[in-house]
Amino acid sequence: MADGPRGGRPAEQQDALFDLADIDNGPPSPPAGGGAGPLFRDSAAARRLLSVRAIHAEPAAAASPRGREIIARFPGAEVVPVDSHWRIPHLHGNEGNVDRWVRIKSEVLVLGVKKTLTTRPNGRSADWIAPGTANGCAMACAYCYVPRRKGYANPITVFTNTDRVIAHLSRHVARLGPKAEANQCDPAAWVYDIGENSDCSVDALISENIADLVHAFAGWPSAKASFATKFVNPDLLLLEPRGRTRVRFSVMPQEDSKLLDIRTSPVESRIAAAGDFLEAGYEVHFNLSPVVLRAGWQRDWALLLEHLDDVLPGPVKEQAAAEVIMLTHNEELHALNLGWHPRAEEALWRPELQQPKRSENGSWNVRYRNGVKAEAVETLRALVAARAPWLRIRYAF
Repeated sequence: MADGPRGGRPAEQQDALFDLADIDNGPPSPPAGGGAGPLFRDSAAARRLLSVRAIHAEPAAAASPRGREIIARFPGAEVVPVDSHWRIPHLHGNEGNVDRWVRIKSEVLVLGVKKTLTTRPNGRSADWIAPGTANGCAMACAYCYVPRRKGYANPITVFTNTDRVIAHLSRHVARLGPKAEANQCDPAAWVYDIGENSDCSVDALISENIADLVHAFAGWPSAKASFATKFVNPDLLLLEPRGRTRVRFSVMPQEDSKLLDIRTSPVESRIAAAGDFLEAGYEVHFNLSPVVLRAGWQRDWALLLEHLDDVLPGPVKEQAAAEVIMLTHNEELHALNLGWHPRAEEALWRPELQQPKRSENGSWNVRYRNGVKAEAVETLRALVAARAPWLRIRYAF
């Protein structure tokens, strides 16, 4: 079991936050209303993840319809005006916050207006990276790259001008027109990753941003939304994506997940949810991610793949594909993790196996050395071929 944050509650923070019982809570009502039953986002299980006590808000964000909606959702929270969602002195860059790394994620939200809308080419998980409607996460995966830029605190920042994001994407999709050539992202649709810097399943507990995006993509026949998730939010089953949103459930051996995937849904729950999401109209893929090299990793990945093969229904297997993503780490994140979760770094920080790597934004990360990585990727490909031959690997890096 991993060491917990100093001054925190280790038993709550080390283990996965939800189990299968938490998502089997009957049919909820649609987010837009209708009164058919309770929403998961209003449940005790969801409140264990987000018990917001303070909302730091740019004035324009707080005054917007989406901002007012979010503030009303957390009536007990103090609203604190800030000039910028990005520069909050006592929150970002405050080294003393390391001791409260997980607690801040649970108790603090930030509301902002996204100023720059840019759609970037990708070519791996998706053809394009869409402008994000959130940044940060209430979960606390020890390998996550998002907090590297914020420094010592990484609560969710929600952008309240999703209407502008959707208008931007609508114009982008229209300019592209139909996809002329198939590629590994998708044979027929332009794929847009809508959750590069957040987990959309968690974001959907806070606002209707994700519901609005899923609805928009449902009406664009040449485009498809995509996001990776480590959280099972049954409210998403109500959104009628009509095959135009791809959910990529991230999975790893449970031994790794208990150590590294802090506050996430158990891997078993993510796998069990795949059939429900397919039935609800989503495309369902899997991220084998991150692959962490440690003693026994081959055995545990083989067991995980056998579990996928045993429990997934045939329709999920028929349309499934996977990404294989080897661990990439970062020296600044390594130093941060040593302040709240040093046990994780025993698995993540392996200088004898790693080499420097320049990231797309110019910072220096570390990844497994070329030969080590190539051998591990081939080993995992062979395991997939032997234990889950139906699982097509879209790409590996």
